[in-house]
Amino acid sequence: MINVNQVTIAEPAIMEEMQYHPSDSQEQAMQRAAESLVIGELLRQRAAALNLTVGDESDQASDQDFLDALIEREVSVPDADEEACATYFQQNPDRFTTSPLLELRHILLAAAPDDELDRVNAKTMAEQIIAQLQGGEDFTRLAKAHSACPSSATQGSLGQISKGQTVPEFERRVFTASEGLLPHPVETRYGFHVVSVDRKIEGKALPYEAVKGKIAEYLSEKVHRKAMAQYIHTLIQDADIEGYDFSVSDSPLLQ
Repeated sequence: MINVNQVTIAEPAIMEEMQYHPSDSQEQAMQRAAESLVIGELLRQRAAALNLTVGDESDQASDQDFLDALIEREVSVPDADEEACATYFQQNPDRFTTSPLLELRHILLAAAPDDELDRVNAKTMAEQIIAQLQGGEDFTRLAKAHSACPSSATQGSLGQISKGQTVPEFERRVFTASEGLLPHPVETRYGFHVVSVDRKIEGKALPYEAVKGKIAEYLSEKVHRKAMAQYIHTLIQDADIEGYDFSVSDSPLLQ
């Protein structure tokens, strides 16, 4: 049982709230549920103290509705100005480029993620194919003979790809590779890939005018989230809370 400024949050309420907080353990789910209910109670108590109406009789306002209304009433949250946006742009040039483009071929040695023996065999076969290619074997012939990908019918070609078009584990390897045959297989959830990067077109820097709106939106959201965390922290510090310790919280909202 938890008391928040003499208002009781009973165990049944916590147990019911747990369904909205999937976690690695029941203890963690209970902790997150209790934390959510405590914060919600603090927000509602503060709104009541300010005679602040949130929603209407036909609208069951959420914790976020209360938090947004309270932030609007009690906290001045500045928008990102031109200087902040320009500084962020200058300090993070790699974030503001077009995606590189790759033209590549691959040979997929398929293996299920949970079949260890199959994956060992697939990796061994991929390494053997790489050795054959390094020795002068024809990529097209080996793709037709061994690849489990439909691209085997087109010389193993995936055409021209940009970031976001393939699975992350494949993307991480191929977009950092130089042109030519990769010396080691690329492992993904589908198996092991023999990859040849035939052409790499580097991304181009975007002009500030094209991205400043997105930068302002990002920085303003960042400031708003920080303001929310600080506001909740202030409510917690000023409250009389029994039965819950916020020092053990792992909530990103409070960080």
